[in-house]
Amino acid sequence: MGTPAWIGPYRVRRLLGAGSFATVWLGHDPALDSRVAIKVLAENWSHDLRVRERFRDEARLLRRLDHPRLVRVHAVGELPDGRPYAVLALADGGSLRDRLAAGTPPVPQALALLDEIAAGVAVLHRERVVHRDLTPGNVLFTSTADGERVVIADLGLAKALAAASGLTARAGTPGYMAPEQDDPLAVVDTRSDVFGLGRLGLRLLGGPGPRPHLAGVPAPVVAVLRRATAPRPADRYPDADAFRAALRRAAGPPDEPATAQAPPCPRRPTDARLPAGSGEPLRPPATRRAREAFPAGEALATGPTGSTAVRRAAHRLGLAGAGALILVALGATGGDTARSTADGRWGRSGPVSVLLPAGWRAAGTGWAGRYDARGRLEPALVVSPDPGRWATDPTVPGAFVGLSATLGRRSTPADFVAQRPHADCVAAPVRRVRRGATVWVVARFTCPAGRPVLVEAAARAGRAGLLYAQIVPPPGSGPDVVDALLGGVRVRPT
Repeated sequence: MGTPAWIGPYRVRRLLGAGSFATVWLGHDPALDSRVAIKVLAENWSHDLRVRERFRDEARLLRRLDHPRLVRVHAVGELPDGRPYAVLALADGGSLRDRLAAGTPPVPQALALLDEIAAGVAVLHRERVVHRDLTPGNVLFTSTADGERVVIADLGLAKALAAASGLTARAGTPGYMAPEQDDPLAVVDTRSDVFGLGRLGLRLLGGPGPRPHLAGVPAPVVAVLRRATAPRPADRYPDADAFRAALRRAAGPPDEPATAQAPPCPRRPTDARLPAGSGEPLRPPATRRAREAFPAGEALATGPTGSTAVRRAAHRLGLAGAGALILVALGATGGDTARSTADGRWGRSGPVSVLLPAGWRAAGTGWAGRYDARGRLEPALVVSPDPGRWATDPTVPGAFVGLSATLGRRSTPADFVAQRPHADCVAAPVRRVRRGATVWVVARFTCPAGRPVLVEAAARAGRAGLLYAQIVPPPGSGPDVVDALLGGVRVRPT
């Protein structure tokens, strides 16, 4: 098939990839002025009604699930020759297969990535869906406002559990496919995907082959992978959630319980998640506390000394590198950037000022990892009764407030808030709060562990860009406290 100029209303840019059942093109959506991936059924299967229906089933399934850990479907259509196509969100970070071609990541990175993959598969299992073809090529990376997210793709072989046994056609990729998938009469259920997760884990840790050698991998992790890839389904973990919990227990210290929340996904698998030279294992519970305390991939600027106590706490928790809590020392002022006015005390970072509640202080002079057009850090600060402890102590209330011109050019407040779902928390309906000329989009989450309440808010600050606030309100406080804090945010013209 040559490169078509158009597929439906979408202009085709180039070929992204081709497989046995489908071809994927990079396209442009002129209505939304955005790039998309267009998956088209391969020509050699165009007359097979069974395969055509399987193709449509994948699009329907992804549309029904509509989860940030799965590739999202925007639209479906049909070519003049009758072949169906699906318009998907573009995974602009490529696939795990592409990245593994450059080498395997360090053990902590590999475990964090496997945790993210298992979280995506767990979404399917909770909906009683079996993927049946978990391979590095079906693990994709998509850019977010603060890094990357792992998404699971290619559900063309997926089956609902109710239809996954009895005369099921052989399906899967050798090397990752569970043994029972070779038997058309065998029961194929969530344990088949657990086998695939185990094989992915072996590949990530550099131990493929019939007798994998996993140098430097903690023995408890090896035991988890051995059980996941057991030949008999009954000897494996029952589903992805159980596998993930076992992996977290094996990867963390013995005295810390596993949690259900994934650590932030690294920007690239080779980024360091632990201090250089640290031989410590990944510590998911500590990483979770840090992410709840601070937006993933964003940073607290703590003044000239960098808050030694907080840096030590970050080292103890194993927090360093892209996607984790980063503590940086910026500026030549004191560690506290608050000043007194006739109306009270204000915290300030560049053009951003925040009116401080009684007893609160401010720290910070920049938003680490975010730069303006001149290469300078964009303004941000933390306000809290104890800004240093807020980063690591879930009992301390406070807020991160930042202003980004770059985010303002590519995201709306509603979209930015929607990209922070906090999947393990219960979300209240999103509301809008007007304070003067500023309209905030506010989402409040009630969480089962760590910080009990977390608020995400964003607003347009005119030409200055996007205002963002992550707030941990004082225990027992209502929305009026959050609204008052948002009402105290000011951006002076530059």
